[in-house]
Amino acid sequence: MLLDAGVPDSVGQVLTSSGHDVIHHRDVLPERTADIVVAQTALHAGAILVAIDNDMKQIAQKYGMTPHGDRFDRLSLIRLCCGEVISAKRVEQALSFIEHEWRFARQKRARRMWVDVGQHFLRTNR
Repeated sequence: MLLDAGVPDSVGQVLTSSGHDVIHHRDVLPERTADIVVAQTALHAGAILVAIDNDMKQIAQKYGMTPHGDRFDRLSLIRLCCGEVISAKRVEQALSFIEHEWRFARQKRARRMWVDVGQHFLRTNR
């Protein structure tokens, strides 16, 4: 999983302790890298992008969910729709749901997963 710049390290720790490989934005990209480049990096690495900003939703919708946009149609995304303070706890609580959605997405031809983790909700976009 590639953690975008705004994602707290504690989220990465939750994912790592659950056996997932985590790549931190700061380890592979310079500060203030454009979101499009971050998304391309996740695709190139074969990683699920974990983001906490709404810009990634716009990129995924603009380039991956329209009939005309297929640039990021295989970008898997976990979007944290909650505050940074509770994001690690929410990811920990949502992990079995996220892993289930990943297994399901891998069976699909498009192999795309999109999960929103909010303070009081979990949502998948299939």
